[in-house]
Amino acid sequence: MTEDQLEQECLGWLADVGWQYRHGPELAPDGAFPERDNYRQVVLAGRLRQAVAVLNPEVPAAAREDAVRQVLDLGTPVLLAANRQFHRLLVTGVPVQYQRDGETRGDFVRLVDWADPTHNEWLAVSQFSITGPHHTRRPDIVLFVNGLPLVLVELKNPADINADVWKAFQQVQTYQAQIADVFQYNELLVISDGSDALLGSLSADAERFMAWRTIDGATVDPLGPFNELQTLVRGVLAPAYLLDYLRYFVLFEDDGNLVKKIAGYHQFHAVRAAIAQVIAASRPASGPARARQGRRGLAHPGQRQEHHHDLLRSTRDAAAGDGEPDHRRDHRPQ
Repeated sequence: MTEDQLEQECLGWLADVGWQYRHGPELAPDGAFPERDNYRQVVLAGRLRQAVAVLNPEVPAAAREDAVRQVLDLGTPVLLAANRQFHRLLVTGVPVQYQRDGETRGDFVRLVDWADPTHNEWLAVSQFSITGPHHTRRPDIVLFVNGLPLVLVELKNPADINADVWKAFQQVQTYQAQIADVFQYNELLVISDGSDALLGSLSADAERFMAWRTIDGATVDPLGPFNELQTLVRGVLAPAYLLDYLRYFVLFEDDGNLVKKIAGYHQFHAVRAAIAQVIAASRPASGPARARQGRRGLAHPGQRQEHHHDLLRSTRDAAAGDGEPDHRRDHRPQ
């Protein structure tokens, strides 16, 4: 299998789970369907504006445009600080103000719909050329949600024994140095050589890149030990999974050294299962079960909400572990 064949297989799996596909050169400034003014632009601004308008119809157009402007200019030249700022805007919304009924109102403009994946646009773009201050580079696949480049996938030739997954890791480090703008918006990095596939954060070193070994959380390596990339695509890049992961399982810690941390598959599914149990237990019972529940004093809605929030906070603790080193892997880049 060649690198191009691996790329096509990956794009096929992405299509299976709900991503649309476009070839990068088509969207280029000189392409057949241009969506960029120049090769330095890394956000598909037209798609972002359209999504912001659809998701925030009650917000005046001027305020929506202010939100887009804040996303396009994150206000700091420091890469990881800009990435933290973007993540905050992505998760909580973009703060805006506008006049209504003679009053100044504060609001938050949503960039994504966290509740319904179908209300967002999912676009996988291959060979997306980006120009930095001194170099032009072309990542293999960039995944855009509502025009925002949230995931970068770098692949290496499975047939080349010298082009393993760590060559892909080193390529991503080169990208960070040479085309840093796209990483301001990056939530997840994926590297693969066709056999191994690893997931990491913007600040992760090689030891913190980890395999994603389940799709449903119940079966480990459901497609076999040599289908890690397909398992990762179906298990974390599927839209519903990805929304949950980005909203609750990514965090930044700053104890004098800013670090971005993400959860491993075991943490992700354990916490999701626990939250599902709490939600199920919080639903009102009926008949004798309702009477028993009332006698036990479990029906207070404020207590149920507090338990739910406790579990959501535990996702931050889970992610703080930044996954676990994959002890199956003996070879790290030198």
